Amino acid sequence: MHAEIRHDWALDAIEALFELPFNDLLFRAHCAHRAHFDPNAVQVSTLLSVKTGACPEDCAYCSQSARNDTSLERERLMPVEEVIEAARSARENGATRFCMGAAWRNPTDRNLEKVIEMIEGVKSLGMEACVTLGMLSRAQAERLAEHGLDYYNHNIDTSPEFYGEVISTRTFEDRLETLEHVRDAGINVCSGGILGMGESRRDRASFLRQLANLPRHPESVPINMLVQVPGTPLYGADRLEPLEFVRTVAVARILMPASHVRLSAGRHEMNDETQALCFFAGANSIFYGDRLLTTDNNEENADQRLFDKLGIHPLIPEGCGCGSRETAPAAASAKA
Repeated sequence: MHAEIRHDWALDAIEALFELPFNDLLFRAHCAHRAHFDPNAVQVSTLLSVKTGACPEDCAYCSQSARNDTSLERERLMPVEEVIEAARSARENGATRFCMGAAWRNPTDRNLEKVIEMIEGVKSLGMEACVTLGMLSRAQAERLAEHGLDYYNHNIDTSPEFYGEVISTRTFEDRLETLEHVRDAGINVCSGGILGMGESRRDRASFLRQLANLPRHPESVPINMLVQVPGTPLYGADRLEPLEFVRTVAVARILMPASHVRLSAGRHEMNDETQALCFFAGANSIFYGDRLLTTDNNEENADQRLFDKLGIHPLIPEGCGCGSRETAPAAASAKA
């Protein structure tokens, strides 16, 4: 029987999940995970920054903000041919989804056409395509949908209550509006947030509540651990305790049982044991490769060694021309 899909979570009920004994919480999350997914299959993506730096936003965690003195060099939008070659290499190294990020507040229509060329090139390789470009108008979302974009990433970052402590140049409602445009255009939504920015456990519960109570759960939910970058306002913040990160992954799995929950930024600072607990708690997607936009990630060989230790295999979407490996076995119950 599938874990129940709900969109009416109360904050107190989510906080109660966080307060469960650790073993009870992980058992409940793992059961929800098994109800919808093969527990030993992990979806693998690669992320490329196609336009780096000089973002006008003031996100306190971001190395790409023009307002933060991080010595990051500004780069123009990459040539389409270079992006496609990077996607081809990612496919050869096991990635089934190629994600492209551009440091914009919002893309111009002219820039959007260049990104569409990249999307078409990635799709021609038999891979799923994902982009994160900042805020989108309804017309822009529809344009991306017309050209076959599979996923659009737009994180809400944190709870609405804590949001103003991190960002002032874009409102929480702005983010929800872009998610609405993407969802209404028929594109899969990728939306999550960042832990370890000084937020409380109640903020973490409120952040997950915002996602879980959307009209449709995001198909992909990236859970990031803050990567502290010198020159950003959050550099030197108190680090989140690893087991609290695992708890948050487990609660995300319970609230959104049919979504892919992705271990994203900060994974290179986690040991194998923490990552293994996250996979048991319901994480079933990672970024593969040694860079996440402008910060470090686990290198490919380390990921493969961990997969081998845990008996995990990459998930190959049906119909994906990403390699000769067999599609991962279906879960005991079909996915919702």
